[in-house]
Amino acid sequence: MTRASLDKQPQDVAAMFDDVAAKYDLTNDVLSLGQTRLWRRAVAQALDVTPGERVLDLGAGTGTSSLPFVAAGASVVPCDFSLGMLREGKKRRPELPLTAGDATRLPFADGVFDAVTISFALRNVQDTAAALREMRRVARPGGRLVICEFSHPTFRPFRTVYTEYLMRALPPVATAVSSSPDAYVYLAESIRAWPDQAALAAQLQSAGWSSVAWRNLTGGIVALHRATA
Repeated sequence: MTRASLDKQPQDVAAMFDDVAAKYDLTNDVLSLGQTRLWRRAVAQALDVTPGERVLDLGAGTGTSSLPFVAAGASVVPCDFSLGMLREGKKRRPELPLTAGDATRLPFADGVFDAVTISFALRNVQDTAAALREMRRVARPGGRLVICEFSHPTFRPFRTVYTEYLMRALPPVATAVSSSPDAYVYLAESIRAWPDQAALAAQLQSAGWSSVAWRNLTGGIVALHRATA
């Protein structure tokens, strides 16, 4: 089994996601107690795409996260650097233009997207600042960004319970439903090490994004950050 470490070497992270591709969507639904669907709906509402807009969906994996934008009539480019995830997505959704790409070196021209989004993938990128700058580069002036990522629960007693769940309950549950449970130990560790809501907002501003704001979902387990190019 492949397990990435918190230094997030790209080849290790990509190989880890290759290993979990077949059951990734199912495992996420189980581990989140079905919350992933609600979070995806919140992303779609926040991005608020209109027919004909060009949307870049980074860290799209098998393409599940892109479906709400397709349904809204947008032209969506699902992009991921795990070839295993893209292959699995192509089997399930051959109509999607799944594209291989590294978030720190995107294979797109400047200013070509009306909206950019990334869900539960930014914390797996080795250089967060470079990725945020690249997203800014490929967004048109006035283009929108929505980041959906695990964050820090705001209620301290709940935060303690949540942390215990991540490190104690998550691995055995992942063992039961995932094709590579070791990967979920890394994912739990990466959630604990991720900056809080205000710190990520500061990184967005440093990368050149404006009108940065966020709102918490599920008590801060997840945060939606929004910004404008």
